[in-house]
Amino acid sequence: MPDYDDTNRGALFRNKQKKKPTQPDYRGPLNYEGVELEVAGWMKKSKAGDSYMSLTVQKKEPADPGASYANSDLDKDMPF
Repeated sequence: MPDYDDTNRGALFRNKQKKKPTQPDYRGPLNYEGVELEVAGWMKKSKAGDSYMSLTVQKKEPADPGASYANSDLDKDMPF
């Protein structure tokens, strides 16, 4: 059986770690044309009283931002 292809797919999950109203109500991964992204959603109400979800999308950050530079040529150029 072939591996699951998640290209151009995503999911939103309730943010169980939400502590402030400014934090998203939902979060989740999104793969768009092979690029890993993060989606965040806030439940809101329009002026007419209709419920909707406001979204933001950003590139997924590595778990350890410094990890991608480990053993790189950048380390050799540093004077310290």
